[in-house]
Amino acid sequence: MSSDPVHVVGAGLAGCEAAWALARAGLPVSLWEQKPRTSSPAHRLPGPAELVCSNSLKSDDPDSAHGLLKAELRALGSIVLAAADEARVPAGTALAVDRAGLSQGVARRLAGLPGLELRAGEALEAPPAGEVVLATGPLTDGALAGWLRARVGDGPLYFYDALAPIVSADGLDLARLFAGSRWGQGGQGDYLNSPLDEPAYRRFVEALLAAPRTPLHAFEAARYYEGCLPVEVMAERGPDTLAFGPMRPVGLEVDGRRPFAVVQLRAENLARTAFNLVGFQTKLTQPAQREVFRLLPGLERAEFLRFGAVHRNLYVRSPEVLDDGLRLRAEPRVRLAGQITGAEGYVESAAVGLLVGHLLAAERAGRRFEPPPAETALGALYAHLRGRTGAQVFEPMNIHFGLLPHAPGRGKRARQAAALLRARQAFAGWLAGQPLPGVGHA
Repeated sequence: MSSDPVHVVGAGLAGCEAAWALARAGLPVSLWEQKPRTSSPAHRLPGPAELVCSNSLKSDDPDSAHGLLKAELRALGSIVLAAADEARVPAGTALAVDRAGLSQGVARRLAGLPGLELRAGEALEAPPAGEVVLATGPLTDGALAGWLRARVGDGPLYFYDALAPIVSADGLDLARLFAGSRWGQGGQGDYLNSPLDEPAYRRFVEALLAAPRTPLHAFEAARYYEGCLPVEVMAERGPDTLAFGPMRPVGLEVDGRRPFAVVQLRAENLARTAFNLVGFQTKLTQPAQREVFRLLPGLERAEFLRFGAVHRNLYVRSPEVLDDGLRLRAEPRVRLAGQITGAEGYVESAAVGLLVGHLLAAERAGRRFEPPPAETALGALYAHLRGRTGAQVFEPMNIHFGLLPHAPGRGKRARQAAALLRARQAFAGWLAGQPLPGVGHA
């Protein structure tokens, strides 16, 4: 086994998972991170594994596709999920976290790893010499983005992503809000809810559509990821789109009645001093956000701790520019990991980082590492990156049942139940036959 260190560039979710897997397999690792010296406009925390958009890692329901992927990653000793479970805040069946707590939990675990050197505050213009895991994320820019563009032909692709506002609990009128989770799942007080009757909803949508927006670059098309559309873009699709989307009232009642529409507020931390407007990512100007979102019942005096914003995410055509080891075909010493590969979402990004770490650790040890079968959630995500799911066009993708091979059954629920059973059996069989040094509790 070579004694040369593996260089992991970027201490986001994917980079931390890759470094964790490599160091636990006994390899020397240098984890490069430009923070705190340099930071993107979307980052706020000084430490690793920062969640930039929502503080939710989506469903933790074991019978959901997201829950299935989380279960597989926990079995593989994911550092991100171990820290997330510690930093969890109440959010029904979702795994939502205190952002600072998650980052601190990951940092604490990394600090205890022998053989791992954290090189914080060092911004790179190109990957260092030797074997590299490039996990700089979708906000990669500058000289490093230029280096990547030169090696992937016609260059990376992009889409625009957006952030939702965060408001202070002190500015909320609790008398006008009600506590509750959809269908009573989780704790009854996990979310605060702003109820709107139909006239209030119509006034809100009208104001939203008329409000000024932050302009995008004139030379770029407004390509948005469908799973994270700005709320005003959704509203343009029809007057009732929001009422059937992020403002849907199903599963919620106040005084025994279902409101016409609801905006949910999810706690950002255990102290519940800050709340995120769920599904309200936006590119409205900051003055417009103050004006429009204060039309919501209970938010008339809202204090904004973070305004919504839009940012550009890069990704590459992974099936074309990466090989089966997720190496750059043009420079095989460099592997990509995380969202830049086209795995959209926090947990999906972490999953690719963990997978790359195990791929590289096995190669260094002279072993053949077989990725999980496509019937598993992690295997399906890998198949997506290799262009093996049957999609006609490659684009960023969250984990969902549609990525898994078709399962038999009459009706959606029966097919999903069959897919879950098959996935669990396939993953257990794969894990039992795959030597993975360091796998265990994180």
